[in-house]
Amino acid sequence: MTLDQQAAVLTEAHRWLNTPYLHQGAVLGAGVDCIMLLACVYHAAGIVPFIDPRPYPIDWMLHHTEERYLAGLDRHAERVDGEPQPADIVTFRVGRTHSHAAIVVAWPTIIHAYRPAGRVTLDQADSTALAGRMGPVYRVQPSAEVPA
Repeated sequence: MTLDQQAAVLTEAHRWLNTPYLHQGAVLGAGVDCIMLLACVYHAAGIVPFIDPRPYPIDWMLHHTEERYLAGLDRHAERVDGEPQPADIVTFRVGRTHSHAAIVVAWPTIIHAYRPAGRVTLDQADSTALAGRMGPVYRVQPSAEVPA
């Protein structure tokens, strides 16, 4: 992803700040959850076509061990090593599985639709309840299916 594309992702992610948390929501200012925030931001920034993983249960991570969230990210992004870079996606284990993700602004600053906060928020990943739960980091590669 180019620096301009990273900037587009971060500009779009900032637009979503304070949008209420809403399971399976995907409307700026009205409601969104963490996976739909990713889908909406990367699409609006022109990086990928719109990806819609719905429907999905709100409490999957409490009752199953299948890594559905990571499997979906594996289909649309590349796992990367090292410190997360701007516009990367960081994942977190909640319950039995990795079931939460955020967009990196400048590590450890993240933007995410965080259910406990009730909204899309700007946080420090190492000072929230998610600290110590970080999983794989992903980098989204621009899709040829999205017009330049």
